[in-house]
Amino acid sequence: WLTASDGRRYLDGNSSIWTNLHGHTHPKINQAIRQQLDQIAHSSFLGLTHEPAVRLAEQLLHYTQLESQQPKLTRVFFSDDGSTAIEAGLKMILQSFAQNGQSQRTHFISPKGAYHGDTMGAMSLSHSPSFHRHFEPILFPTEKVMTPFCYRCPFNRAKPEAADARVYRKCNFECATQAEEAIHASGDRLAAWVIEPRVQGAAGMVMHPHGYATRTATAARQVGAKVMADEVLTGFGRTGPALASHAENIVPDVLALAKGLTGGYLPLAATLTTEEIFTSFSGDLTRTFFHGHSYTANPLGCAAASASIELLESPIEVQKHTHLIQNLTSHASTFWSHPHVGDVRQEGPILAIELVADRTTRTPFPSEKRVGATICQRAREFGLLTRPIGDVLVLMPPYCTTADEVEKMVQALHQAIHQELGS
Repeated sequence: WLTASDGRRYLDGNSSIWTNLHGHTHPKINQAIRQQLDQIAHSSFLGLTHEPAVRLAEQLLHYTQLESQQPKLTRVFFSDDGSTAIEAGLKMILQSFAQNGQSQRTHFISPKGAYHGDTMGAMSLSHSPSFHRHFEPILFPTEKVMTPFCYRCPFNRAKPEAADARVYRKCNFECATQAEEAIHASGDRLAAWVIEPRVQGAAGMVMHPHGYATRTATAARQVGAKVMADEVLTGFGRTGPALASHAENIVPDVLALAKGLTGGYLPLAATLTTEEIFTSFSGDLTRTFFHGHSYTANPLGCAAASASIELLESPIEVQKHTHLIQNLTSHASTFWSHPHVGDVRQEGPILAIELVADRTTRTPFPSEKRVGATICQRAREFGLLTRPIGDVLVLMPPYCTTADEVEKMVQALHQAIHQELGS
């Protein structure tokens, strides 16, 4: 719950923009920060290290390990937020290829609608015109392939049903085929295939059909390129498993983590990579990875993150996470009662409701009507705080959210839809 200045209480329906995992003022994370504050708040990470960072790095390597495979991610590079985690990752890939005699590998491919952050490299990898169009003249060129979005896929021959479009799709998986073709066409020019596994958040909670990540990652490795997974949103159980990549048995070569890393407390990010990439920077000074931030691996952030990961791995918290997914699933069908709901899709504890002007044709509302924004504003009257992405409504609660609180969130959003759009 969040309390406003006038005393009104609101349910945090989007985890404070997808960051909060365990609820606000969690005693374990509070205590970890206080204890660290009594030791040291910050010290330079330039040529140095400290115990909170070492402990967190070890936890991250263990937490992100896919049990069915040998450990592949062996190194951790800390930064400040999702954008900088991506920026560090793409620079690692480019420089490591150059230092291994493959300087021609400078090409990147990602799906349309991709959002990787607001720094220059991250924007170049993205395809979010509404965010980045003013900066296009100074971005470096990258290739975009079709979005794996079943609900709005031109190849999906299925008529709309009252179900997640991924379930009833009729297609030949053209989205994966097109991506594979682009990857193979790039060949030894390709540095990396960059993907937000399972869910493209800023694109409108676009949820990928199962198998897309596996096929595209396999194609990238067939041509000797790297796979970079942006799990800034999807990491730490946001789609169910520890990483969304794990749902498709993938271990990326570079993994970007942020948002939920500290449980939603403090800004901290991490870029995990392989021993192969790490060793490409060994040797004389000219091979150094010259990239860093003043507050890299801030001890307070590391302490919060360590406590958060301990919570994620505790049986009680695992049970809460499981129950949250089940509770959202049981209430998802509530939204189909309204004729302007076109798609309801869920990935783990993320629920997205796409509003349309016409369900039978999937016709969207005119963007200037800002239907999603007006409904979320109305939902505040019923005690719910959340933000839409266009006309896609989002419920992404903290994992501690109870069954009663989930029901309150769903009813608040449902009432807001009916009040704004009628019955």
